[in-house]
Amino acid sequence: MTDFTKLDYLKIGNDKQKRAYEVIARYQVFEKLSNFSPILAGTIPIEIDIEESDLDIICEAENNVEFEKFLIEIFEGFDLKIEKSKINDEESLVCNFELEEFPIEIFAQNKPTTQQNAYRHMIAEYKILQEKGEKFKQKIIDLKKKGIKTEPAFGILLGLENPYEDLLKFLK
Repeated sequence: MTDFTKLDYLKIGNDKQKRAYEVIARYQVFEKLSNFSPILAGTIPIEIDIEESDLDIICEAENNVEFEKFLIEIFEGFDLKIEKSKINDEESLVCNFELEEFPIEIFAQNKPTTQQNAYRHMIAEYKILQEKGEKFKQKIIDLKKKGIKTEPAFGILLGLENPYEDLLKFLK
């Protein structure tokens, strides 16, 4: 299985993955975020992205106030939009901005990145895609192009009642 905790796989991926790697490397995004265990999650790593898909970078941050200050400092000059909220009873921070043609979303919780749902969903989806093959993958992409989010698209094709919860069962 691909090690999604490192970015190396992007270098040998499809054109969008290679381009994502170039942009992430050029701006030293992962080096700047290295103290926060960044992982690229979402649809681009598992090749079910559509044109408007963003680069989802998840981080572990103990203190959202300090993390917000850090982001403002290291991405000074970019038009940052930062929101704090509670997601599944976890204090969360979401920071959006753009690097070249890529919308970037940095998401942080005080939880190891490999235990965050974004990562866990991606791993479950990757396993399902490996099992179900190319036709299934294309059906997911087609649903996403119709405006359906990733987890609900898997839910539709797999007949899941609550895709956000039920996808996690595929990790076992």
